[in-house]
Amino acid sequence: MQIFVDADACPVVGIVEKVAKEHDLPVTLLCDTNHVLASDYSKVIVVGAGADAVDYKLISICHKGDIVVSQDYGVAAMALGKAAYAIHQSGKWYTNENIDQMLMERHLNKKARRASGKNHLKGPRKRTAEDDEHFRASFEKMIHMVMDKEK
Repeated sequence: MQIFVDADACPVVGIVEKVAKEHDLPVTLLCDTNHVLASDYSKVIVVGAGADAVDYKLISICHKGDIVVSQDYGVAAMALGKAAYAIHQSGKWYTNENIDQMLMERHLNKKARRASGKNHLKGPRKRTAEDDEHFRASFEKMIHMVMDKEK
């Protein structure tokens, strides 16, 4: 099992590395040339700044049983299609049971924004220590579940 992080502006990279290190699991951080990442623990892959370049690279190198950390529903859907596991930076698990609804909601929201002419969203609220702890607990639970399944 490996952990892959869609690391462009990902607020949980430090948590992922800390938990992975505790379990001696390899981590690969993927980012584009617009972001600068360095790590003492993880392998860092920098890809061109093209639209979705990081997403496609991540999916091309992840395999069955790996864990993908991403806030992108499309990346999560492709990871699930490869029988990998996926988790959002909020700690929510992407599953075959919920991904279709999430993709549909994303599509409908995008359609509504286009129709209203409002293309700029406020963005997420400021991340809290509770958010980080919730992600860490959920991520830890996913690692244990995958380790048990993949034995």
